This record gives sequence, C-alpha cells and structure tokens, in this order.
Amino acid sequence: MKVEEGKYSIAELVDWFRSRSLVVNQQYQRGGGLWPAAAKSYFIDTIIRDFPFPKVYFHELIDKTSKKPRREIVDGQQRITTIVEFADDKFPLGRNAREFAGMKFSDLPEETQDVFWAYTVSVDVIRNADRNEILQMFRRMNAFTLPLNDAEKRHSEFFGEFKDWVNRALDRFGSVLIDWNVLTSRQIVRMADAAFVADLALAVEEGIVSTSPTKLRSLYKKYDETFDHLEEIDQRVIGSLDSAIEYLSGIQGTHATKPHVFHSLLCALIHNKFGLPGAEDLTGIAPIGEYFVDADRAVASIRRLAAAHEENDIGEFAEYVKAASEGGNRGPQRALRIKWLCRALRGEFSQ
Repeated sequence: MKVEEGKYSIAELVDWFRSRSLVVNQQYQRGGGLWPAAAKSYFIDTIIRDFPFPKVYFHELIDKTSKKPRREIVDGQQRITTIVEFADDKFPLGRNAREFAGMKFSDLPEETQDVFWAYTVSVDVIRNADRNEILQMFRRMNAFTLPLNDAEKRHSEFFGEFKDWVNRALDRFGSVLIDWNVLTSRQIVRMADAAFVADLALAVEEGIVSTSPTKLRSLYKKYDETFDHLEEIDQRVIGSLDSAIEYLSGIQGTHATKPHVFHSLLCALIHNKFGLPGAEDLTGIAPIGEYFVDADRAVASIRRLAAAHEENDIGEFAEYVKAASEGGNRGPQRALRIKWLCRALRGEFSQ
C-alpha cells in the first residue's frame, strides 16, 4: 500500500465527479444526505473565505477497460458531494454566510466564484491497496487519536441550527475569549469555547441552573432542526458579549475573567437587562432594563470583587469570594456570583 498527498483544485474535483472518474465507495461511507442546510452553508462559507478543512481520502485504481485512473472517496463523501451540489446550484447559502446569504453559486460575485473554483483540497491518495488494508489503515490512525470530549462529541453528532448559531457566535467572539484570558488556546482547540457559549444559551433558556454535558446535548438536540428561540437567545448572549467588550475592558487581567466568573458576569448582564428565568427569586435582584448603570462605576465595582476573590478576602465580600473560589458550574454558586455581579454592574461597590 502506498499513500501520497496531493492537492487538487475544486475545479478538478468537480470535473472528476461529474465525469465519474471520482465516485463514492458506499462500502466506506455512510448514507448521503446527512448534512442539513445550515451545515452545508457553513462548509461552503469556509471555502469561499479560504479557510482550510480536513483532508479527504481517495483510493485510486486503474479501470481495466479504459486504462484510466478511477478514484473512490473513502473518507470525505459529505464534503465532496456538498461542493458538487453547490457548484450545480442545488442549494442557496444560509445566514451563516453573512453577505452571501440566500445566494446560490451562480449568484455569487465573479471573483468569489473564482476563489471557489481555485480553492485547493488536501487529499491523501491511497494506491496499491485492497479494502482490508484501507480499513486497517484507518483503524491504526484512529488508535492514536485522542478520545473526543463532550463538546467535541456534540459538534460531531449535531449539524443543525443550534450548532450553526454556536459557530457564528464563536466566529465573532472566539478571539475575545483568548485575548481576555478567559480560555487558553489549548482549551479552544478542544472546543471549550463552544461549551461556554452553549452554556450561556442554557442560562437564557432555563435560568440559573447547574450545567452538565447531558443538558447541553439536550439543547443541541432540541434546536437541531428548528431554533425557535434564536432571536431571543442571540439578542441576549450576543448583546452581553458586545456590552462587556465595549464597556468593561477594564476588568481584563483580573479574576473577573476566570471562565466560571466571566460566565456569571455575562449572565448578570443579561439578567440586569432582560431578566433570566427564575433568577429574581434566586438572587433577590430584579432586572433594571439596562446592562449597568454607569460603566466606570461598574468596572470599579467588579474589580473590587475580583481583588477580594484573588486575595481570598473573607471580609465584606465573603459570600461572593466563597462562591467564586468554589468555581465550577453548580447552580447555587452561580446564583450567588450573579447576585453580587448584578450589584457590581449597578456600581454598588465602586467606592
């Protein structure tokens, strides 16, 4: 068996597929039609914005009749067939394609079509191999792959509306989570950012609750086909992130940007402005219709809480320090953190 890496333009791959010199080998592939519209759109948007996607695998044989190479897709069916379907105007792009939303391939600007055709796909071509050797190759490759964590499992299992919303939110704010030291690059590679954003959506949906992989998976499943509360969740989560970035940058470098605290701060912003389900009863804090009263006072108050947390000060803010130091994603600790952070956003500790 011989495996050689090749790089082929989409123009070449589509031509091969249409001429049937590139075909799907059903022995290796799952049934077609598995990707919903949102997943197809996000994948095509990846291409026209010139981002890479994982390599595909072909098995190359020589056709005994024509003496020409015949290539079978052994891994990458959904990607290749989605590319061909889009090139054939079979579906329009969705809202995750932003300025190209609603456009089929023929509707795209000419320069964008050129980018699409010229995009190069990394392909490992397997030659001089039988089916057993190919299966053994993949078994050996998978033997050295890290087990998927819960966030990665969710993103490999679901391809619908909720995952699409999470991806769009991360396209916009993922770098902020690194820049503000909320998450590390290594954590983001393992999709901790997706779990963070999904957990914010859970708070909008259910209020201040303990989170778990089961609850987050249920959210992905519930909104996989239709995302009924998209506008509400998007407004609240994206609004809180926008507000923090624009007005609260002064909290960077403090314990307020630890992941569990920053999550609680964003929930506090959402509760102040819109209210979280059941949160007023849990915290004793009523919404005020705005994220904070005064930005400078809010930053000063949050920094006081963060300093108490860092110094483990069991004085004035002992209740908050205990809840922040215990960390984690449990509902009771979250409720206490959100209560104090709501008050901080109202500038109550700025002096």
